[in-house]
Amino acid sequence: MGTRHASADGLASVGHSVLRSALATNILWIGALKFKQYEVENDEPLVTSSPLFSRFREKLGAQKLNRLIGITELTVGSLIAAKPLAPRASALGSFGAVGMFLTTLSFLATTPEVRQEKQGILSLSLLGQFVLKDTVLLGAALLTAADSLRAARHR
Repeated sequence: MGTRHASADGLASVGHSVLRSALATNILWIGALKFKQYEVENDEPLVTSSPLFSRFREKLGAQKLNRLIGITELTVGSLIAAKPLAPRASALGSFGAVGMFLTTLSFLATTPEVRQEKQGILSLSLLGQFVLKDTVLLGAALLTAADSLRAARHR
């Protein structure tokens, strides 16, 4: 019985490491892409349909807004990856990611292009599927936040 428990604990530990690395890598990669022009264009339907982001876009312009988002994502991803050195900072990064993913999930309600035209509310377009994956990343961010808080408490 003890061997099974140890195996499950080892598997959970590996799973947490993979999850943290994958979350940080995804956020860092996507953040780096925000500096590319095609990504500015890809984000336009999301940004212009959002009550919050459309205001920022008016003030900053599309390219500067995307760069600001990119800098935010690069910061958040770096903080998440910093758990071995700075678990409290890593928890902060994970909570930042929670906020990011809740924000992007709001695009499901504000962006008409996330649904297939004339197919009903549950028929997501490719853009909608891209946004919906943030539900999984939201769960990952919550788990990495809890893991980082545990590590900070044990220091």
